Amino acid sequence: MISSNDLKPGQTINVDGDIYVVLDISQNKTARSAMVVKAKVRNLRTGSNVELSWGGGEKVEPAMIEKKEMQYLYDTDDAMVFMDNETYEQVEIPMSRLEWERKFVKANDNVNISSYEGEIIGIALPDKATLQIVECEPAVKGDTATSASKTAKMETGLEVKVPLFIEEGEMIVVNTSDGKYSGRAK
Repeated sequence: MISSNDLKPGQTINVDGDIYVVLDISQNKTARSAMVVKAKVRNLRTGSNVELSWGGGEKVEPAMIEKKEMQYLYDTDDAMVFMDNETYEQVEIPMSRLEWERKFVKANDNVNISSYEGEIIGIALPDKATLQIVECEPAVKGDTATSASKTAKMETGLEVKVPLFIEEGEMIVVNTSDGKYSGRAK
């Protein structure tokens, strides 16, 4: 058990059987009242964000999240199939749980699968992903009245706004947190 005063962003906790990752912490202490610790957290099973609060010094149960590197193999009708690189055991994760993550994962990519007590929670994405452009609008010369960008479709189906000089077939780097263009791949 850890004290609510010691919670930090990035920690995972178990509250009433739900697994949360702490996003932000605030502590409020006034002269007359006891300390209140408020945490903005994301439910790792549902993806929803909520705010939880505790009294100062209350105990919170930590959740030990295990990460294992696996290789993405292919899609079935409603799931993504991953293979453990050591045991060659295959695991299916429903696509409904990986709506955002699947936009950054290509076949044969190695990813970290997060699990809690044997239950697979999801994929831990790297900060940036390198993807190839399969469709790109042509640049229109002189079209710089608005932001000088155009839409490009990646090999995974993700659509990204890119600068005008980027062309179809190029490899670019995309931020996995917001899905925005970060630069050309080296």
